Amino acid sequence: MELFLQSIINSFIQGGFFALWAVGLVLVFGVMGVVNFAHGELVMVGAYTIWVLHAQYGTPYLWSLCLAILLVMMIGLAMERFLFRPKQGDPLGGLINSIGVLFILQVVAHVVGGTGPAKQVAPPYAGTMIIGELLRIPYQRLFALAISAVALLLLWYFLTRTKLGWSLRAVAVDREAAALQGININRTSAIAIGVSGALAGLAGGLMAPMTNIYPTMGHNVLITAFIVTIVGGMGSLSGAVIAAVLYAFLHTFVTVYVSGTIATMCGLLIMVVVLIIRPTGIMGKRVSE
Repeated sequence: MELFLQSIINSFIQGGFFALWAVGLVLVFGVMGVVNFAHGELVMVGAYTIWVLHAQYGTPYLWSLCLAILLVMMIGLAMERFLFRPKQGDPLGGLINSIGVLFILQVVAHVVGGTGPAKQVAPPYAGTMIIGELLRIPYQRLFALAISAVALLLLWYFLTRTKLGWSLRAVAVDREAAALQGININRTSAIAIGVSGALAGLAGGLMAPMTNIYPTMGHNVLITAFIVTIVGGMGSLSGAVIAAVLYAFLHTFVTVYVSGTIATMCGLLIMVVVLIIRPTGIMGKRVSE
């Protein structure tokens, strides 16, 4: 029973990370029509920033987290301006450019961190919350869950209650019609990838004290983000959040009771089945011919 209850708590925490990863990927794809293959590496940069600033130089964790968010957001904005904007209308060109960024960021991580073992960051919020005799939840995980939830709520408010958010949604629905309405497409695209980068930096910064940090850690992030976005619907932010939580439960329980490899295989199998049965995902809109 203790393992079962602990797995439920871990599933919600993992779901918060999965949602942050996937929502950023969906936002860029919806607004810009580009699949950002470097998205996982942006999360990795956020984690490395925490390792460098907090673990190596003693910068307070919250300041390091803010700087990680800012740094990754700036990388995203640079990608939009110099790599994606010149390739407007050419999704394949944008995808290839993002793959180039993927390898560049991995090389930079190797240079910064060296080729030794995976890096680790001591949890800044030590201690454990004990509930009854069964549940033990580290404060670091509670902090990560709370910040993830707040970030997703703020994103929802931004997209549904502000003019900039309405512009993002309008461009995602119909880029040409939005341009005819006077919406600045380039500015909207920059905002989309800036928000996506900020979420990636936040996710990496929150993960850093709870996982091993290494240059290729973005691969697992990208695979998970793809599974979640395809199952939820490539253009649906709400679908991404729902699919993230559901997949987190599946992945956590299969990992605990079977193995992590089988958990990922189950996710990929579900993704393939969804693509066959409902290519638009569980929350995506069908396109009528």
